[in-house]
Amino acid sequence: MLFLGIDAGGSKTHALLTDENGRVLGRGSGGNGNHQTAFQAARTEIDRACSEALRQAGATKEEIDFAYFGLAGADREPDYAILRPMIHSLDFPRHAIACDTMIGMRAGTRQSYGAVIISGTGFNAAARNANGEELQYGGFGYLFGDGQGSGSDLAIHAFRAAVRSWEGREEPSVLTELVPRQMGYTSVLEMYEDALDNGIQPSRTLSQTMFEAAALGDLVAIRILEEAGHEHGNAVNALIRRLGMEHDSFDVVLTGSVFAKGGTPHMINAVKAAVAKVAPHANLAKLTIDPVIGAVMSAMDSSGIPISAETDVALRQIAF
Repeated sequence: MLFLGIDAGGSKTHALLTDENGRVLGRGSGGNGNHQTAFQAARTEIDRACSEALRQAGATKEEIDFAYFGLAGADREPDYAILRPMIHSLDFPRHAIACDTMIGMRAGTRQSYGAVIISGTGFNAAARNANGEELQYGGFGYLFGDGQGSGSDLAIHAFRAAVRSWEGREEPSVLTELVPRQMGYTSVLEMYEDALDNGIQPSRTLSQTMFEAAALGDLVAIRILEEAGHEHGNAVNALIRRLGMEHDSFDVVLTGSVFAKGGTPHMINAVKAAVAKVAPHANLAKLTIDPVIGAVMSAMDSSGIPISAETDVALRQIAF
């Protein structure tokens, strides 16, 4: 049996073709696969990645038992109204599509259901219950309730905290030293005036500066990270309640650059504490493999093929 998984993101597209035992038969790569930025280009890049994987395997589309597409930008029904015919036009007889958040979740757990929190430049949360019902939200910005704890948000909070502490509106913080240094200034005053006069914006690298400060025991940074973690937990808890998963045992998968690169446990511990109040049998798990592997697992799930322990191990050893 042949299974094709596709992870189509805003910067790159990956395709992975395996057999039912998790043996890699073909790989493919493409560029931007997000229809929201360029529809025709996205279709072309997704098709390119799929075709390369098929060519390496010496397989045809008709021979694929199931193809599963994890697509960036598959956020709302208007997106699916565009994506369904686009993916159908690729001529895979048996296929399904979902937001790329779901394949990230599947890659991080050994079950076909669970939850995921993505904290990178932006924020997303999603969940799927044991009945296959899915919900997601996030990624639309501050106006729609998103943002707290994302990399962009932490960078802004680092900048704000440095200014507030320097002005005396916040307790003393090492951020008054670390933030201007990271931004290339010799003092908060120099940074402050340049922002006012020339409109400079906080560097995204300041999100890691927040963790650096927390590692030094800075109470301001620790408080901000804990508040961010609590909000991440609050976001996924809302999905857990809506899907009736409070009493289930499942993994909450943590992925994105903030979770991957964060140097202290403050944010993750706050997520764990928040989730435990609503879903005491849930576990936190960091994503450690390429999300495209979650797409292959989802293809197997969708075809009704149980993933054995041996196949799970084989899939998780794949390096893309």
